[in-house]
Amino acid sequence: MTLENLVNRTLDRIDPDKDTTTRLLSAADGSLANARLSGITSEGSFDMAYKATMQLANAALQANGYRTLTSVSGHHRTLIQLLPQTIGLDSEKMVLFESLRKQRNLIDYSGDSVTDELAAEAVEHAAYLQKKVIDWLKANKPELMG
Repeated sequence: MTLENLVNRTLDRIDPDKDTTTRLLSAADGSLANARLSGITSEGSFDMAYKATMQLANAALQANGYRTLTSVSGHHRTLIQLLPQTIGLDSEKMVLFESLRKQRNLIDYSGDSVTDELAAEAVEHAAYLQKKVIDWLKANKPELMG
């Protein structure tokens, strides 16, 4: 399925915008920095790493000229599952991000606890995605970089 096939179902078309891309990348950088703070709880670290992941996936989607319809449920899932189309992320890595999304739902809605290992994994994956998104933008959409 292409991004264009999802318009009016889960996506809207937009004009890619340097200011928005820069803000999302900056926000993700801050979220990732907060996830790495010493003394932060594993829950806090996981939450901030997840937030960075969503900000980065959103930046990638918007750089391609689309945004999720937040009025439609599942927009976090959409952002993650479209990473192969937006930045060429391999499907195996996308599955890892999808598993973190599912874990986040269990944490938020069932009260599951976050281990230090899970938090560290979320931070590691968010940092990986940050590099991939920035590299993709530099190679494909340098006009959107700050």
